[in-house]
Amino acid sequence: MRITTVGCGYLGAVYAASMASIGHEVLGLDVDQKKIDDLKKGIAPFHEPGFEKVLTEALASGRLRFSTDYADAADYQVHVICVGTPQQINGSGADLTYVHAAVDALIPHLDKCPDGRSLLVGRSTVPVGTAQILAQKLKDAGTDTLLAWNPEFLREGFAVKDTLYPDRIVYGLPDDGAEAAEAKALLDEVYEPMLKADTPLVTGNYPTAELVKVSANSFLATKISFINAVAEVCEATGGDVSVIAEAIGLDDRIGPKFLRAGVGFGGGCLPKDIRAFMARAGELGAGEALSFLREVDMVNNRRRDHVVNLSREMLGGSFTGKKIAVLGAAFKPDSDDTRQSPALYVASKLSGRGADVTVTDPAANERVKTERPNLKVAKDAFEAAKDAELVLLLTEWDEFKQLDPVALKEVVAEARFIDGRNVLNPAAWREAGWDYRSMGRP
Repeated sequence: MRITTVGCGYLGAVYAASMASIGHEVLGLDVDQKKIDDLKKGIAPFHEPGFEKVLTEALASGRLRFSTDYADAADYQVHVICVGTPQQINGSGADLTYVHAAVDALIPHLDKCPDGRSLLVGRSTVPVGTAQILAQKLKDAGTDTLLAWNPEFLREGFAVKDTLYPDRIVYGLPDDGAEAAEAKALLDEVYEPMLKADTPLVTGNYPTAELVKVSANSFLATKISFINAVAEVCEATGGDVSVIAEAIGLDDRIGPKFLRAGVGFGGGCLPKDIRAFMARAGELGAGEALSFLREVDMVNNRRRDHVVNLSREMLGGSFTGKKIAVLGAAFKPDSDDTRQSPALYVASKLSGRGADVTVTDPAANERVKTERPNLKVAKDAFEAAKDAELVLLLTEWDEFKQLDPVALKEVVAEARFIDGRNVLNPAAWREAGWDYRSMGRP
């Protein structure tokens, strides 16, 4: 297949390289010239394990190229929208500016493919109803191009794997039976290797496919906030949330995933998606159906502030002049994504209240220097913790999980530690002489 991906950020670049790696001829389009120039050279614009290898191999094969000129899309049959849908600056809903701009830029170049009727595929996460608006836009423009929605379910840190070996594929197809069959046939050809490997395929209409992604993310966010709410109760009663999580996770109706208490979720998906879901439900007159998501969001934010308050308590009631080391800046390990990062939120709060804060992260240090110039940045945990009066672990990178408490104690001024991700052994750290606290564990 000849495929374009419109938007070469995290989603689009990984999709483009992955599709080329399975044999498709792929053109990546983006308006950011520097990003395109870097991708052409095989330089990844973000940290994602395995991506740079797939990118360089796809470029070497000749099946992948990048451009800023949308006219180059004319010879391609399938066009995949992979642009961002950030939260609105002045509201909770999704900003669809980039989605509409991408479609508008493509329209003059559609219906020119020699291989047959073109298909526009949406992978961006959008409010329900967006696909129908775009389908009407295509018709109003006089194009014969079909539209389908194909939501992505990528996990940062596993994006290449999730693209090449997805746990499910979802199609949102037109209501017209003939158009639906034609769109499905094209999508089946795109995903032929995955379908041959018996990847589950779920098909529905446009609204169903649009709702699948935000429903999945909202459920995961709810599960995280649930166990964090239980952690709050444990801290008030002396219970151990990790034992509770283990026990309820053994129930196969619940499962153990996303049941580790900590400082909450972040990133470019879960926070904005639950807010956009609530906003869209309110616009449709179904706001009460998702009112519980407000509490999910509130619990998540409360856990960040809890770490700030616990830090103040451990420092004797004042941050002024106190040296604090923050281990982690990305919102999760194996990523350099700092969007809505709990670690950076806490670090900035501590700095804003007078603390001398040093941050370190295996992948996100350069982003911290750019985005938070008020924070000091260290190359590793030992440099960050030198003469610190408090150390906080807020992103669960393996190198932080494997820290030697005895060795780290030798470089700090005061052996105080907050494990914001519940990934360390409390007994080992306390035996090494640390005042060790964690989230909902005695």
